[in-house]
Amino acid sequence: MNFNDMLNKKKKEHIESEEHLNDVTDAGNPLESEISPEELLKQELGLANDRYLRLYAEFDNFRRRTAKEREDARKSEGKDVIVALLPVLDDFDRAIRSMENSTDITAVKEGVVLIQNKLKNVLSQKGLKEMQSIGTAFDPEIHEAITNIPAPSDDLKGKVVDEMEKGYYLNDKVARFAKVIVGN
Repeated sequence: MNFNDMLNKKKKEHIESEEHLNDVTDAGNPLESEISPEELLKQELGLANDRYLRLYAEFDNFRRRTAKEREDARKSEGKDVIVALLPVLDDFDRAIRSMENSTDITAVKEGVVLIQNKLKNVLSQKGLKEMQSIGTAFDPEIHEAITNIPAPSDDLKGKVVDEMEKGYYLNDKVARFAKVIVGN
């Protein structure tokens, strides 16, 4: 039941309770006509309190339910990435087994490169993109300067000369700053 359904239900209950009050105040029954205005106000107050308590209980249930749904969503939010990485993990297991018996280093290197490419493809499908830092102007918004060295040429002054750790974007936001060496 969504919020609009609950709101419509409350409006319907309100209309029904007003109809009940109108029935109580009708002068058709001699017993009902003897109800004093104080008693009528007490009945109205009782109905209003009842509506308030029901609404409060419904809201509390709604709050608990949405908190539980949020918690469940938080627990499983990275599931799709992990499931996408499982084949890469399987490839690494096969590579380790084949390295134990292999004497051909070239085949092992090629296998590891294939696994790395597969991992990069999976991550790029999930929105991860490598930063290109070397040769670009130093930008403190995306780079973290490890050290400054004398620039090998004049055109590399104030630019990134080397990269110690690659930087990454995740959906066009910096996921990890690139650790770089800047020429001065």
